[in-house]
Amino acid sequence: MTEHTIRAFDADLQALARMISEMGGLAEKQVIDAIRSLDRLDVAMARRIIADDAKINGIQHEIEEKVILTIARRQPMAADLREIVAALRISNDLERIGDLAKNIAKRVSVLDNDIQLRQVMRGVEHMADLALVALKNVLDSYIRRDVEKAVAVWRGDEEIDAVNNSLLRELLTYMIEDPRNIGICIHLMFCIKNIERMGDHATNIAENVYHMVEGKMLPDDRPKGDLTSLISAPIETKRKSP
Repeated sequence: MTEHTIRAFDADLQALARMISEMGGLAEKQVIDAIRSLDRLDVAMARRIIADDAKINGIQHEIEEKVILTIARRQPMAADLREIVAALRISNDLERIGDLAKNIAKRVSVLDNDIQLRQVMRGVEHMADLALVALKNVLDSYIRRDVEKAVAVWRGDEEIDAVNNSLLRELLTYMIEDPRNIGICIHLMFCIKNIERMGDHATNIAENVYHMVEGKMLPDDRPKGDLTSLISAPIETKRKSP
């Protein structure tokens, strides 16, 4: 590449990183506001969340166009191509996180103002906090090319899953004890599942950061248990028999 071409390509990569950062910030805000509107049953806030989803979608489209133009103009290879593809994949995950926040907001208007399951809401907020920390950390790992932080997010998804399972069992108990709770419990189950999926998308981003930096994939199936040697040693995982 000529020096001019290299500078232009670097500018393209920096522009993609800025758009991912902006999109990630909007997605974080959407999640925070969605949980707040659910806790307060704030219909006006929920409507703003639904409307603001278009901003995230707009940035995703800009990233897609930028990726296509960059590949066509620069014809990148190896690490450069991985970085561009990672931006495209990460934008898809962020767009889905925005959609999941919007789905939570849509539940707000159909819930009763008299929520009897406040202790469950505390669990929902805790689970959302875990997902938000994962999202913040994985976006930071992308900006800093921090593989260790990406792997920590990948490993930490197990905690979100555990809270998800605990809350679902709790809601099932409430439904069995009093059928009048069935309606609200079902809506909260969908909200909880949306948060669990946010954690999955943060994990997907972590996998893309790892591949972008290291040039190889993390295992298809996230292993359970201690993964502290993940950075310093080759990754091995048992595959299920076909």
